[in-house]
Formats: sequence, structure tokens, C-alpha cells
Amino acid sequence: MKFKDYYEAMGVERNATPKEIKQAYRKLARLYHPDISKDPKGSEKFQEVGEAYAVLKDPEKRAAYDQLGKQPAGEQFTPPPDWQQQFHTGQTGFDNVDLSDLFAAFGEARHGSRSARRNMQTRGQDYELSAHLSLEQLYAGETIEVRAELPEYDQNGLQHYVTRTFRVTIPVGASDGQRLRLTGKGAQSSNGGSAGDLYVVLALQPHALYRVSGRDLYLDLPLAPWEAVLGATVKIPTLGGAVELTIKPGTLGGQHLRLAKRGLPAGDGASGALYAVVSIVLPSKITTEERKLFEQLATISTFHPRPNFP
Repeated sequence: MKFKDYYEAMGVERNATPKEIKQAYRKLARLYHPDISKDPKGSEKFQEVGEAYAVLKDPEKRAAYDQLGKQPAGEQFTPPPDWQQQFHTGQTGFDNVDLSDLFAAFGEARHGSRSARRNMQTRGQDYELSAHLSLEQLYAGETIEVRAELPEYDQNGLQHYVTRTFRVTIPVGASDGQRLRLTGKGAQSSNGGSAGDLYVVLALQPHALYRVSGRDLYLDLPLAPWEAVLGATVKIPTLGGAVELTIKPGTLGGQHLRLAKRGLPAGDGASGALYAVVSIVLPSKITTEERKLFEQLATISTFHPRPNFP
């Protein structure tokens, strides 16, 4: 029987942790997968890595393999005399036995008493991912695409990862951080059971105009001094389209002007409000005529902006 160095095949040390072995397998399985690899020996290496991982991921099989000691890869060897008795493989001779066959026999003999439990169908693992979306998409309840890298199993029971694309419709009333459940779209079961679920967590992107607080939206509304003093009618952008807002004379900076039902919708049919937060802005450049008008206003105005100053 020729010795196979499973640790060397995985590119890890003999004292590697299960996590390191798993990470190494994922990396190599992607590298040598027949659908991806350009290596002429990619398929062969993919099988070698799968065989090594099947042994090293199982604590009992790995312990049995370690009992064989370290041998040069490819060199003929015979397991120690007590190895067969200790692990009860059922093998009577090793001359024409492949190491992978030996461990297949080991698995059957070692775990025979638990075959009923092993044959029980287990559910696949649930997975969770974040879906970044705009405020407009959330408001309109649009359909978005999300991609998830999920584990699947080939005909030999070896795990590999594939990228799946799903279309998700944002429900009316959804909110930032909400988890949407896609039943049966998670990981496959390793033994024929039902697939796990995929959870899509909505992650709202910052918006150039609006700030979100629950169902309410806040929008900065710059006003010119004369609009604040004299009053005006201005167009306000909302997620449902522009609306006209009447500015009352004497409006002050910092005021919150409420537009009912112009915020985000809720699942019960209600909606939040949009608050236009007033700020008074000044022109950065003025003409000569404008300067004269400001000077004239300064001369005739009786307004005192700091009445409580001593």
C-alpha cells in the first residue's frame, strides 16, 4: 500500500487546528475545482484534496491516520500490526489496498453502531447576508438581486461552494436592519435532508438628501433671508415626488416644517412624516445694486438681532 500524506496535500502542518484544515480545504477546492481550474491536473488535485479532507476533518479518522506515523508520500508501507486490531477495519491484508479504501472501511467499522443516526436526514445550515439598498428602493418596495456563496455537495459527498443569485422583493413597510427569510435557499443538506434558510438583512445606504429616523425623514431646507422674512412657496423633493410648501412670513432658522405622510410607509398602511429643517443661507457673492439695497435696509431697519446683550 502506498502512503498518502494528507497533511501535505492540504498544505497544513500535522498539528493544524480543525479550523485551519477547513480553511485550507475551501481554498484548495476552489483553486482546483474542475469548473474553474486551468491546471491540467486540477481534477486530480481536487480529488486528492477531497480525500485528504474527508479523513482530516473527522477527529476519529484523523487520530487513526496519525497512528500510521509520517511516511514519505508514495512509498510502500504496511500499517503497524496492532493498527487493524485497534481500529477494527475488517481488512485482512494490505497488499492491494488503497489508503482511501482503508479509511472507508475504517469509517464503516468504527461508526457501524451509529449507522442509524448517521443515516438520519439532517437539515442544511442557515445562512445570512447583508443586502445594501437605497432609500428609494426601500420606499418603492422594489425587487433587488442578492448573491450568496453557499456550500453544495458533489456525487462523492465532497463539499464545494457555488455562487447563487436570488431576486428579493422588498415588502411594504420594511425597515433598515430587517431580516427577510428565504425558505429553503440556504445550504444543502449533506445527506438528503431539507435545505437551510437564507436570511437577507436589509442595510440602508446613506442618502444625499434625507436622514432617516424610524418612519420619519428629515430634509435640510435652505431659505434666502427674504424668503424667511416675506414668506414664499418652495418646491420640496419627496420620495413620492415634488410638492409645494408654503413658507410663512417670519419663519426662523431651525424650525421643523412637517409634511404629513411623506415619510416611509409602514406595513399597516400608515406612513411617517417628512420634516423640512429650515436654515437661513446668505449669498456668497452680491452685485453692487444688491449691496446698496442691503446698506439701505441696514440704515432704515429697526430690528435688533441681539436685544439681550448688555
